[in-house]
Amino acid sequence: MTTVPDPGERFARALETAPAMEDTPWTPLGKPLHDCRVALVTTGGVHLKSQTPFDLSNDGYDWSYRAIPSSVAASEMMVTHNHYDHAHVDQDVNFMLPIDRFREMVAEGKVGSLGHRYFSFYGYICDPQSLMATTAKEVATHLKADGVDAVLLTPA
Repeated sequence: MTTVPDPGERFARALETAPAMEDTPWTPLGKPLHDCRVALVTTGGVHLKSQTPFDLSNDGYDWSYRAIPSSVAASEMMVTHNHYDHAHVDQDVNFMLPIDRFREMVAEGKVGSLGHRYFSFYGYICDPQSLMATTAKEVATHLKADGVDAVLLTPA
């Protein structure tokens, strides 16, 4: 008999109640990538060292997000997440949020420009309906207001 740990059991129950999607939400890219403004979104719990960390005591129910200026140095960021081994990300945040790689792609002309901010979520969320009804919509609104054409999502 297999015993599922409590966090895994909560997560599995949340998935069972997640809304069904009839179609994959997809919007084709309307212009070449070298003309696009791109933003990054991660569920890796990345945030600025100066920002409030994600709430690990509210495990599975922190659907807040952190806005990260795209101009910030990688050394100014850290990870607060207890559901994946982030040892590599602790050494180089580009493993989870490839900010330096995207700056290189802009410099090389492969990407048009970067949105002026990126967004990070904790990622281990046992109530996806609340995430979709609140902060996911807020972030989508911010991305649209920032004139972002494409988003790279890096999951934890």
